[in-house]
Amino acid sequence: MNPAPDRGPAPIDGPAPVDGSAPVDGAAPAHGAEPPAAEGSAAGGSASERRLHPFTPLRRAWVPIAATVGVIAQQGDQAGRWLADLSALLRLAAFAGLILVFGAYGFLSWWFTHYAVTDTELRIRSGLFFRRTAHIRLDRLQAVDVTRPLLARLTGVASLRLDVIGTEDKDQLSFLSEKQAVALRAELLARAAGFAPEEAVRLGEAPERELLRVSPRELAVSLLLSLGVWALLAPGLIVPAVVWWLSSSPVAAIIAMLPLLGAVWTGTVGRFLTEFDWRVAESPDGLRLDHGMLDRAHETVPPGRVQSVRIVEPLLWRRRGLVRVELAVAGSKNTVLVPVASRAAAYAVIARVLPGVDLAALSFSGSPRTGSRWVVPVWWKGYGLAVSPEVFAARHGRLCRRTEIVPHAKVQSVRFAQGPWARARGVADVHVDTGANCTVTARLRPAPEAATLLYAQAARSRTSRASARPDRWMTGAGPDA
Repeated sequence: MNPAPDRGPAPIDGPAPVDGSAPVDGAAPAHGAEPPAAEGSAAGGSASERRLHPFTPLRRAWVPIAATVGVIAQQGDQAGRWLADLSALLRLAAFAGLILVFGAYGFLSWWFTHYAVTDTELRIRSGLFFRRTAHIRLDRLQAVDVTRPLLARLTGVASLRLDVIGTEDKDQLSFLSEKQAVALRAELLARAAGFAPEEAVRLGEAPERELLRVSPRELAVSLLLSLGVWALLAPGLIVPAVVWWLSSSPVAAIIAMLPLLGAVWTGTVGRFLTEFDWRVAESPDGLRLDHGMLDRAHETVPPGRVQSVRIVEPLLWRRRGLVRVELAVAGSKNTVLVPVASRAAAYAVIARVLPGVDLAALSFSGSPRTGSRWVVPVWWKGYGLAVSPEVFAARHGRLCRRTEIVPHAKVQSVRFAQGPWARARGVADVHVDTGANCTVTARLRPAPEAATLLYAQAARSRTSRASARPDRWMTGAGPDA
């Protein structure tokens, strides 16, 4: 079915989303509308420039090393013959020269990288031959995440990733000492909330209260009960065996196995390592997420920036009352809020993201049997719709049930769609678009109900915007509230 819009989007009053701009080279403005100050001074006040951790040159030296190894591997036998023709002394000299060049590259890239925090922006200057200056306005920050890769954890350093409204790519400070990264994160968030520079430094890390913690056993059980894991594992075992039987070549079987094993690893062991020891805590700057076994990540769900919430319930999870919670956050790639938890525990965490919303009280009405079963056979029973004074919620799926919830204040537009076959059966779809480039769809609703819902939802969204809390750091209730 190719649904064709019949009525078009219903306009919703309210301010349009403000886009930021990506950092650019030279003196062009970045992450804001104001042009940067002249070299040697910072917009909004002067600030001393600081360098990254001395470990950074070692990390950056791996870039040319990896490129060189890749070139040698690509040349194969020819590179081997070339090296065999050299004397031992020349090989040693070539090796020493490469080490010297790579070390100089890492050192110079570190030496010419500076950052400074002013009253209004974070400025990052980098580049040896091509100078790049990023001006990140503090009032555009929506998340500051601390990540600790395995090697960085062993050396006591961390990386700071910056989420800015209106940009897809994150600016990054790699690396700082762990203590310095935590202190700088706290300072940036405090300044983004409007605190004076001296007070922002004095405040330090905001207090937090733990809401939920996923044990390794719960995570392992959830993976074993996921049909998607077994759907990946079965081809990983069957396809190589079939290839080996048809070709009588173990090499061909191994080649066929590698991409399948990669997919299995990502969906099983890789996911376990990423979501290991998942913790959700509440603080004045939003919900904090800490997770990871090898690479430890500290992420923040910005207050008021959540556009929609998705509750995922695989078939085997529902018998145990387990759910997974995912988020759509404007301008952020953080998508998972809770990897697995009981329904009650997950609802308690969602209540901190969507204040005043009682998910247990939502009553879903299914699609009508007449008409729906001819448009979408069998699976039409998985569709449902619930509308409360606070949210618009749509449900779909029978094997893996997904419930998507959108606060009325986050709705950007509403669309009525009805293809020719759906029109003949008297059903239609209502699409709700949010600011995170995602759409929640109430499928297979009776056409008169869908038409009424179109304009009613536009009105609800318009009135909800007027009473929505501001998207501002450290203005909500703190962990002790």
